Amino acid sequence: MWGGRAGALPRVWGLWPPGVLGRRPLRCSAASLAGSSSPQCWNCGGPGGPIREDGFFCPQCRALQPPDPTRDHFSLMDCKRSFNVDTAKLQHRYQQLQRLVHPDFFGQRSQTEKDFSEKHSTLVNDAYKTLLAPLSRGLYLLKLHGVEIPEGTDYKMDNQFLMEIMDINEKLAEAQSEAAINEFESIVRAKQEELTDNLSRAFEQDDFEKAKEILTKMRYFSNIEEKIKLKMIPL
Repeated sequence: MWGGRAGALPRVWGLWPPGVLGRRPLRCSAASLAGSSSPQCWNCGGPGGPIREDGFFCPQCRALQPPDPTRDHFSLMDCKRSFNVDTAKLQHRYQQLQRLVHPDFFGQRSQTEKDFSEKHSTLVNDAYKTLLAPLSRGLYLLKLHGVEIPEGTDYKMDNQFLMEIMDINEKLAEAQSEAAINEFESIVRAKQEELTDNLSRAFEQDDFEKAKEILTKMRYFSNIEEKIKLKMIPL
């Protein structure tokens, strides 16, 4: 996947944003405009720059506009604010946006638009990664509802669940064969799928306390998944 300048996009002719070439001369500096909340285009002064054209290009001069700080990940990725996301549509939207704002398409533009492009591309990457995975998507959706789970919080986990986690961790640490490790991977995957289904129902019912509990459990299993990956490296 593309990320900032790290992943160069193929320069496919015909995918360049309309009007990238031949724009009007710049009239002001990026430093004075990056933090501006004015609805006017920073380049030509025309109205509706950051609102029309999906919030990226001025409809008058086609100059790339600064990111909208009020836009959440769901809006940016053209998704309904829901836990249930069409991942195929999400990926299509991600590719579509990167064709518009990736820094590779602004190499010959002013420093102003280069800076805006970097910010847009970073935001698109963050939004895509956040909404793609059930755990990060759930945590983000919960945050939009004003509920957060600080790192390292057990959040009233019952003793039975904590004992289950301890048991899996102990047995995983003792596992030596690839078959044994793969078995733990299957167990944890099944647990995460079950929790994901439960989380979907919790959000559908606007039961944010239940969602908070489930997401905390998913964090535990996510940590085990990372341990499994590390365990498999030398094999």
